[in-house]
Amino acid sequence: MQLFPCPFCGPRSESEFHFGGDAGNHRPEGFRDVTDSEWTAYLYERNNPRGAANEIWMHMACGEVFRMERDTVDHRVAQSFVLGEGGDNGGMA
Repeated sequence: MQLFPCPFCGPRSESEFHFGGDAGNHRPEGFRDVTDSEWTAYLYERNNPRGAANEIWMHMACGEVFRMERDTVDHRVAQSFVLGEGGDNGGMA
């Protein structure tokens, strides 16, 4: 079992968290102006980086959403941030 650092509750079991996607994956704006290819890219095309990654996670116990920096190779978590801290807003508009 791995412990993830919730910035609101502290370290908790990974089973309490839900992956929300890549940080910085911005939802296209404008209902009628979004092309099929833009919508497809938003929904299905992912970076899947090897190494350092910025991700959005939700702690299901407290219901809070946050950004976590972790390594996709060894699964070590560098740190977690409340959205809006750590230099960006985690891709949330």
